[in-house]
Parts: sequence; structure tokens; C-alpha cells
Amino acid sequence: MPSTKELKGRIDSVRNTRKITRAMELVASARLRRAQDRIENLRDYAGGMRRLTAQAADRSGTITSLPLLEEREDIGRALVVTITGDRGLAGAFNVNILRRGYEAADELTGAGASEVSYVAVGKKGLGTLRFRGLDVERDFQGFSTDPVFSDASGITEYLVERFTSGEVDRVDIVYNAFKSVIEQTVTTEQLLPIPRGAAGLGEAEPDAEETTGGGVAYFEPDPQEFLERLLPTYVDITIYRALLESAAAELAARRTAMSNATDNAGELIDSLTLQMNRARQAAITQEILEVVSGADALS
Repeated sequence: MPSTKELKGRIDSVRNTRKITRAMELVASARLRRAQDRIENLRDYAGGMRRLTAQAADRSGTITSLPLLEEREDIGRALVVTITGDRGLAGAFNVNILRRGYEAADELTGAGASEVSYVAVGKKGLGTLRFRGLDVERDFQGFSTDPVFSDASGITEYLVERFTSGEVDRVDIVYNAFKSVIEQTVTTEQLLPIPRGAAGLGEAEPDAEETTGGGVAYFEPDPQEFLERLLPTYVDITIYRALLESAAAELAARRTAMSNATDNAGELIDSLTLQMNRARQAAITQEILEVVSGADALS
């Protein structure tokens, strides 16, 4: 059984750890509120952009001159974009993203892709992918919990260039969608080529009244030219929304993980304190027995 001194040292160590986890929980909680507001403010705009793009694509009919809408029959090379965090201590947040990324790569291979590479957004994802010896074509890091639109634009520029040049035939993104403080959902979306129609964008097919607030939408100039101007912005917004979703989800996961760690530290302190009290009581009892035994021997 450990001595009283050893137990006291362990209690002090756990208490110091609890202070750290509690501080990290408070920091994550404070930053989560701002991240949550940002993604909630963007969702309406992103949803409107998705519906407008989908409707314009439906109206345009068969279009072969817009590279971002080009569906290629044979998927030669594909990219999987994994959006993880730059730091750990967030429970299974990063692990779940990477696990789903591996599954997405397997699905693309099963769909006929001859080669699947990764684009790692986030330091943790980059480290794990390289450790596993997987092909990481490009990485972006340093903004996982506080992304700005220019970060999304940099990713978009790279992915669009790879796709339009014909070097890549399909791009999927994997990220954690923020639902609530205790719920985050791992989500996979096809980014390029941009899926046509609202159903292809992951939404139910809207009717004209729901989409336009009771009127019929007319596009000036024609839908094809409108799409040509709109699609790059659509990709920017899609990636920016994924970054904000991931940022809020990461902070929520870290807050939950640090809260659990703080609670577990408290329980461990209680358990060690009980052990220390028992050890102290046993030592006192032993001393009393020795005194009594010595007195009996003298008498």
C-alpha cells in the first residue's frame, strides 16, 4: 500500500492537472459562443447560395462548358479533403474525421478511382496521415478554431485549379458538422464537380414558391452565364461553411473532453484522499499497538 507521503504527492499532482483542464474548459466555452454565432449566421446565407445554385443549374439544362459542373465518366484521380484540428485534447474529434476520410477514400476506389490522395486541413490530420504513409498532396493549417474567409479562398483556389486542369476528377470533403454542444456529426460532401440539382446538393427538391418566397425566379443574364459567375463563390462558401462548422465542433468537443477530465480528476482526488486517510489511520493504529505492546512488556 502506498505511503501517506506518496498519496499526498499524487493528490497534489492531480489537483494541478484539474486546474489545467478546468482552465481549458473555460477557454473553450468562451470561444465556442463566438464560433457558434459565426456558423449560425452563415448557415442561412450558405443555404440560400446552395438553393440558388441548384435552381440555376436545373434551369440551365445540359451544360458542358462550365468546368466546375463537368461530370467525368471515369474517375482517374480523386482527392479527399479532411478538416481536422490543429490541436488535440478534443476527445475523438480528430479520430472520427480521419476514420471517415479513410472510408471515403475506399468508397472512391470502389467507384473506380485509380488513385486517391488527401488534402489535410489541420495539423492533427496531417500528422496522422503521414504517419500511416498515405499520400498527402497538400496541407493547410494554423486556423482550425478561428478560420476566416481568406483561408477558405486559399483552399478553394488550390482545389479548383487541380480540378479544372484535369489532374483531379473528383473532390470530396470530410468535416464535423456542429449540431449542438454535445452533438457533432461527421459529414462527407462531394465538392467537385459541383452536384447539379437540390437533391444532389443534399437537400430536398424545393418547389419554386419555397425557393423564391412565392414568385418564379428568372435569371438575367441567362442561367449559364449566371452560373459561370456564381460557381466559384459557391465553392468558397461551401468550404468556408465547412471550416466554421468544424471550428465550432472542435471547440464543443474540447469543452466536453475537458469537462469530463475535470470531473474524473475530482473523483480521483476523492479516491486518493480516502486511501490517504485509511493509510494514516492504519499508521496511527499501528503506533498505538506498539505503545500498548511496549507497556505490557514493561509491566
